[in-house]
Amino acid sequence: METRIETTSMDALMVRLFDTIEESNMAWVIAADQALRHTFGPVLIDLVPSYTTLLVHYDCQQVNHTEALQLINKALSGLTPVDTQAGELHDIPVWYDESVGPELPLVAERAGISVDELIKQHCNHDYCVFALGFAPGYGFMGLVDEALATPRLKTPRRNVAAGSVGIADRQTAIYPLPSPGGWNILGRTNVPLFEHAKRGQPLFRPGDKVRFRAISRAEFEAGGGDTTPMEERP
Repeated sequence: METRIETTSMDALMVRLFDTIEESNMAWVIAADQALRHTFGPVLIDLVPSYTTLLVHYDCQQVNHTEALQLINKALSGLTPVDTQAGELHDIPVWYDESVGPELPLVAERAGISVDELIKQHCNHDYCVFALGFAPGYGFMGLVDEALATPRLKTPRRNVAAGSVGIADRQTAIYPLPSPGGWNILGRTNVPLFEHAKRGQPLFRPGDKVRFRAISRAEFEAGGGDTTPMEERP
């Protein structure tokens, strides 16, 4: 790990720990997150961990640029990775069906497997939550098996339903809210991610793991799921 510190604004610094995205990064990213929060204390305004970096937003009226650099170096001195097993494992039920997951056949065809095998493989991995963003409660997760990796849609949808579960390249995610989006949608969950985020308690946090579990339409509906078919792309 070769740490680099980059200036992003007069009151923010980017700590770059890695150059490539790997699940093993998170043990170091979380350790750095904890150390930076402790070292900066009340002068820290915000700290945003991501795949390979942490954005440190500090109060420039209390510490200057040089002092912020010194605090970062102090926090990262002797850093050791945390136990990633400490993150929470979330079981997420998903109704995989072409009516709500219109890219099921596309992703399966690209991978050279059946739709049933695609569903099995998508559920056969504990995905690491790398970062939160895009929408409240939206967790970027990975890494999807290389065989299932699928580029984003060339023409994004104007409206992707809340709860939609999708793949983009080697990432997978759940849309907490109806929104535009270009991910390949495989199905839909009835877990209300936005409701958790609205209360200020996002269900997912960086370092958590997510395991998808296939359920029937009846189970999906019983859990309050919306079976309205996904709108067609223009």
